[in-house]
Amino acid sequence: MAHIYIYSPSGAVRDRAAFRRGLQCLRALGHEVEVDADALARVTRFAGDDETRLAALHRAAASGADVALISRGGYGLTRILAQVRLRELARAVQKGTRFVGMSDFTALQLAMLAKTGAPSWSGPSLGEDFGRAEPDDITLACFDDLVSGQGEGTGWRLPRAHAQAPSRADGVWAKNATLWGGNLTVLTALLGTPYFPQVRGGILYLEDIAEHPYRIERMLTQLLHAGVLGAQKAIVLGQFTDYKLGPHDRGFNFAQVVNWLRAQVKAPVLTGLPFGHVPTKVCLPTGLPVSLVVEGQDALLLWAHEGH
Repeated sequence: MAHIYIYSPSGAVRDRAAFRRGLQCLRALGHEVEVDADALARVTRFAGDDETRLAALHRAAASGADVALISRGGYGLTRILAQVRLRELARAVQKGTRFVGMSDFTALQLAMLAKTGAPSWSGPSLGEDFGRAEPDDITLACFDDLVSGQGEGTGWRLPRAHAQAPSRADGVWAKNATLWGGNLTVLTALLGTPYFPQVRGGILYLEDIAEHPYRIERMLTQLLHAGVLGAQKAIVLGQFTDYKLGPHDRGFNFAQVVNWLRAQVKAPVLTGLPFGHVPTKVCLPTGLPVSLVVEGQDALLLWAHEGH
């Protein structure tokens, strides 16, 4: 099976039991798992100081592994982007290493894409996904497709309440468009920096956790005013979870944010992508060309074989 390198470039591992379960799960699936020497390091909230996490990232790139998988997200990658030797990571990708993660990992993904054009994968992390008491079957299947190189796309059922207006004909809605995105908060924080990809005519996917709908709308407004949203062929919203509405909202909710967004952009806005801080998550090839196909309530993102 695959050689998987586990490292911690962001927040410190808080749930060591989940970390151990994740290792056991991957090994039970037949993978060779190599754990970075500082994967369980801790300095305040981080998995070691900046130099420690930077060295771990570069060791992951030099490991020759099939997959470099983060232990968890959190916060910390934006602090070290200027010191990351991104071309070394790009060379590792060319040799076959797939960098996989989500949440704070978005910062590294977008920096790689912006500075080198190298693709990466949005997908599971060790503790949150493989370390669950019962890992999600769909997540495991999508990861298996990734490591085997056999995956050619992913699909999901559009929520009826948020389905795109039926006036748009079924079929290919975007073809050979760069798929990019990730965590909305991290992505927005990179706007105006050298690490923000200048993608036009792409398919932008977004997710977030513990952000109230008004904050989600505020970040989307920033992307709108910066010309990012209007330059895309489609916007795909994943899971926005773990926020709490209050009496002051008086009906203002995530559905209203989606409706507002659709009124601001010409591109279709699709919802329900199974990706985010949820048990079921697909793997998404960030930086690779994909096609978006919609048939009724069924949406598909299709990509060609990676060919590493």
